[in-house]
Formats: sequence, structure tokens, C-alpha cells
Amino acid sequence: MGRWSGLMVLLCLPLVAPQLPGHPTAYITNVYINDKVEQALQQIQDVATGNMGALCVTEAGFQPLTAAPLDPRRFESVRQKADLVATLLQDVGVAHHNGLVDAIGKGLLLSEQRLLTSRVLSLNSSSGQVLSRIVWRRDTPGLLEPHRVTDDGLRVGERPDPTTPWFEDLHSSPGLHSPKFIVAPPDAAYKGWWTFPYYSCQLRRWIVSYSVVILPSAKHETKGFLSMDVDVSSLEINQCEKETDSSINDHLSSNQIRVFHRTHKCHSSTQCIYRPPSGPVLSGWIRGGYICRCKQGYYSSTHHDFNGSLVEAAWQEKLRNLSTVYEDVLKCRRCAPGCISCTGPSPCLASYNWPFRITLLSISVSCVLFTICLIVYMYQHRRIKVFKVASPIFLAITLLGCAIMYLEMAAIFPVLDLYSCIVTKWCRHLGFCITYTALLMKTWRVSLTYRVKSAHKVKLTDKQLLQWMFPILLVMLIYLSTWTISAPPYAQQIKDGGGLLFKQCLFNWWDHSLAIGEVLFLAWGIRVCYNVRNAESLYNEARLITFAIYNIAVVNIAMVAFHLFLFPHAGPDIKYLLGFIRTQLSTSVTVALVFGPKVLRVLRGQGDQWDNRARARGVTASFSLNGIGLVPDEAPDLYQENEELKEEIQKLAGQIEFMKIVQMEVNNRHLKPKQGSYFSSANTSIVLQSPVCRPSGSLIIGKGAASISDDTDERV
Repeated sequence: MGRWSGLMVLLCLPLVAPQLPGHPTAYITNVYINDKVEQALQQIQDVATGNMGALCVTEAGFQPLTAAPLDPRRFESVRQKADLVATLLQDVGVAHHNGLVDAIGKGLLLSEQRLLTSRVLSLNSSSGQVLSRIVWRRDTPGLLEPHRVTDDGLRVGERPDPTTPWFEDLHSSPGLHSPKFIVAPPDAAYKGWWTFPYYSCQLRRWIVSYSVVILPSAKHETKGFLSMDVDVSSLEINQCEKETDSSINDHLSSNQIRVFHRTHKCHSSTQCIYRPPSGPVLSGWIRGGYICRCKQGYYSSTHHDFNGSLVEAAWQEKLRNLSTVYEDVLKCRRCAPGCISCTGPSPCLASYNWPFRITLLSISVSCVLFTICLIVYMYQHRRIKVFKVASPIFLAITLLGCAIMYLEMAAIFPVLDLYSCIVTKWCRHLGFCITYTALLMKTWRVSLTYRVKSAHKVKLTDKQLLQWMFPILLVMLIYLSTWTISAPPYAQQIKDGGGLLFKQCLFNWWDHSLAIGEVLFLAWGIRVCYNVRNAESLYNEARLITFAIYNIAVVNIAMVAFHLFLFPHAGPDIKYLLGFIRTQLSTSVTVALVFGPKVLRVLRGQGDQWDNRARARGVTASFSLNGIGLVPDEAPDLYQENEELKEEIQKLAGQIEFMKIVQMEVNNRHLKPKQGSYFSSANTSIVLQSPVCRPSGSLIIGKGAASISDDTDERV
């Protein structure tokens, strides 16, 4: 008895299934939606709804699912025990050890909780009749005590029913394959066969069986047959999509049958969501155990979720052309363009007033063409004094920057995307840098000329100013290029006041850093303009450029305030209008201030005439915005140089005469100071100034100085 007790202990211990090489798909072929799978689903639905006719009423029928084989590696421990018992019974014999066979049958059920039935038959090798039978069963899986079965359709002296899914008489040739059994994996050494899953009307459960033929030791001896039923009712039928399992263990531990994946009937506008069973154990074996939910960007006017059972029924009616419910009711409608999610057909995107935007764009394009024509016009009249003394090359650079700033309206005209945002940033900042730097260089030259206190005249040529201007533009080009390559500005969706979406270029720390730099640069320009506020120049150009720079600063600051505070939730058309107003107020006003008076003088025929009012105020021809009044590559104007030389000589003669009189009269005790004269103050310091000199040529006379008589004053 020690030998048999050790065997019983072995049977009662669970065995660990070895991990087989390869992916589960190496054994189970991927099965898509086809007729066989649909038939299997229909059988499952019939079982779940009790629509099986007389199959379970008049006979203990079975419903095998030949289109849904299960992976036998799920039940590897059961297979190992059955093969071990079959080997043992083959050695000891089946017909002569009924007590041992009875104990083995019961021990098999106790060793596995999911086993329902164990059968050990002894059959006649030639006729196939049952010589003896031992059947143990428990009604529900678990640790309940099994009981011996006496009436299960097997009768001694008769052959087993060939319709039973677990039995097949292979006529002593176990190597033959029966359509009742699934094909074993090519790399597995099984002694028996696994059946397809089937429904037992007697047990009311879904089952798979493992059957092993126990061959006799001699030709005419009794052969045996071992069969074990495994309960698979706890498995689930998930008809929704499922990602490929990462490993074999994940697949085998899953409680879902892979062959039914992707067999749902949800419309393409919906997504399948599996609903795990929450009721009885058999609830997992149902057809339509899912819901069809509208995908993101779709909506339904009736229900947001559709029951899978109803969808399956509507699909069958569609195939039979019985109704159009599937297309009319069980599908979702696409949301309005731009809607991430919606509950109806209401629009989500803000509308664009294209005629209005086209009008503003046409005006901006006309301004670009006008600017280009103005460059050509200035080039043709570059020898006229009104253009020549204002540095034609800087005037052309200014107009080029204005044209680039006008092009910003074309960049933001369509619905914004990555490329239009990149072009917008380049047009706005590069155009501003070119225009503002060109104007500032001319003003800075006036500042240096105006503030000089020596007799030596400062001359800054256009070439020198271009050398200063080039690094500024180079820094801007490097910054914009780095911005575009590393973190290009993209269009993000924002909401207007009505909650409608539209796209606007992203503003991040790249924009903020550049804005801070432009503000500092603008502040320096304003300071330069303030320093030359009293400077006189030919054709009053310095003051007009100062007004233009002030205007650029005020307009940009005001438009930023409008965007942030007055119209934070403005729609796309309002923002496009604000951009147009900013461009016109900053760019068009600059063109009008800098170039308007020059073009007007040329049209009046006064372009080659000197500014007589400036000459009357003591402004020489050299005091122009190009420093010398001439284009550097041209021959000097002798008449202009003679006029300047005469003026300087007259100033010098007046200052010499004045100094001679002062040296003669100061501290002369023979001359008494006269009331109202230059030297009438005896106890205070006074400032003596030559009538023909500027304030920089004044002299301070100390305490006790004598005065010059009125006659001397008149003579001077």
C-alpha cells in the first residue's frame, strides 16, 4: 500500500506547467471575422439565451465550438497528471485493479479545482465494447467532495456513444487524428488529445476534455481510455480589440479567449469597450458583451453608448437587408470641424470673415508695392539734394524694413500653422530691426555731430554707420535662426469670448526675451532722439525721424496693452484688424514722416534747392544726416565747400574782434563802467558773449571787471 499511497500524494499535488518556447501565435493561428467564428458566436448566443431547441430537452447534447480552439498550455498541469496516470495504468493494467483505478479517478478530481469529471474505461480491443467503467464527478468546480456516477450513458457491453466530444475510437491507432480534437503543438509530446470547447447540457457548463488511449501490453488484451473534463465557464469572450500580449505567461494568465478578439460589430465611428461579467459564472460566455461608444470627435443624438447585443442583432438584420437601424441609429456623427469632443452639431471653430480679411490684406500688399516703387523712385532721383543729403542707402534700407513689416499681414492671413507662425515672427522682428536700426543710425550721427564741443568737425560716413549697423542685424538673424531651428513657434488653439476655437501663434520665453531686448533698444533710441530734440538739420529731417521713432514706441506699447487688457478674448478677425492697425500706424506713419516731405519737394520742383529757413538759422550744408551732405562715392561740391568756408571765416573774425576788445577794456581804470554795458556789473560774475558766436564761445569775467561803453558795443 505504500506504493499506491505515494502515487495518490503525487496526484493530489499541483504540477507546475513548464514554459514552452515560442509565442502563443506560434500555435494558434490568428483568426479574423469569418463564417466559422460567426457560427461559434451564434452557438454561444443560443446557449446563453436558451435557444437550443430539443438538444438539451430530449437528449444530453453537446455544442462543440470547432472554430474556437483554446490554447492547451492553459491546462498543462492537468495534461501532465493525465499522462502520468495513463502511463501507470498501462503498466499495471486497467481491468484487474478496479480499486486502484477508482482511487486514481477520485484523486484526480481532488488534485485540480477546475476538474469536473474523470473517467477510466476498459474496452475490448477488437469490438470496442465497455468492459468496466469508473466515473467520478462533482457538480461545481472547487473543493467539494466528488461522487461516483452510475448513470452517464455508458453501459457495460455497449460501445460508447460516438457523438460524445471526448471519445473517439481510433481502432488501436492513437496516432490518427480525429476532427473532434485540436492539433497538438508540433514541439509538444502529448499522449492524448484536447477537445474543442463544448457545452454540456447535462452539467450546464462549458468544458474542454483531455482524452488518452491506454494501449494494451498485448494485441488481444484489454485497452483503457482515460478522459478528464476541465471547466472553462469562467473564461470570457472579449470581442473588442486587444493589444498583443508581451509574453506567453501574460497570454496564458489572461481570462479571455483570443480567437474572439476583434469580432465586435461596432461602427467605424464608435469604439468597442468590453464589459467584464459581473453576474453568474456563465455570463462571460455571451455574444455582445461590450458597448459601442462614440469615438473622440463624434457624437450621437440618441445615446452615447450602444449595447453590444443590440448592435449584434442590428448587424444581422443589416446582412439580411431587413432594416437600416445599424446605419441610421447605431452610428455616431462627426463633430463640427475643430471639435475635440461635442454633444451636437454646434460649431467649435471661430468663423473667419474672409472678405474683410482680403480687404485688409489687399491694402497691405498695396503698401508693399508702393514701398518698392518708392525705392525705385528714390534711386532715380538719388542725385537730388533732398535725397542726397539724407543718405539714400539708409533711406532704401528703411523702406526695405517697412516692406518686410507689411508682409506680416500676409503671413497671418490664413489659418495659422507652424510655417505661417515662423514667417510671422521673422517679418515682425526682422522688419522692425531693419527699419528702426536704419533710422536710429542716422539720428545717432546727428547726435554726435550736434554734441561736439571742439572746432574739429565730426564726419561719420555711411560706410562707418553700416559697419555699426551690421552687428545689430547679425545678432537678430542669429537669434531668429536659432529660434526657428531649436523651438519653432507653432500655432496653438485658444478660445474667443464665445468659447469658439481658433489658432494663434504660441508666445513663450523666446518671444519674451526678444521683446525685452527690443524694448531696451527702443529706450536707447528714444534717449538719442531726446538728445537731438533741439538740433537743426537740413529739411528738418532729424526732427521728423525723431517723431517717427517716438511713434513706433508708442504704437507698439499701445497695441500690446490692447491685446492683453482690452481685447484678451478677441476673435481671429479682431486680432487681424489689430495687427493691421499696428502695422499701418507704425510703418505707414514712418514712411509718411520720413519720405513724404522729400517726395513733395521733388514734385514741386524744389528738391535741388537748399533749405533756406535752416540756412537762416545758421545750419550749414554740412550739418545733414549723412554728415557731409554728399554721397561718399561722388566728387565734392566746390560751391558748397566755399559757402561753408566763408561761414567759418566770418565766425572766426567775429570771435577775434570780440577777444581784442575784451582784452583792451577789461581792468582799464581809465574807462568807467556804464549802466547797461557788457561790463556794468562790478561785484558779480557775468558771461560775455560775442554777438556772432554760439553760446560755446562765451567768456566769464571775474569780480570787479570794467564795462565797455555803448559806443564800443555798437562798434562791435
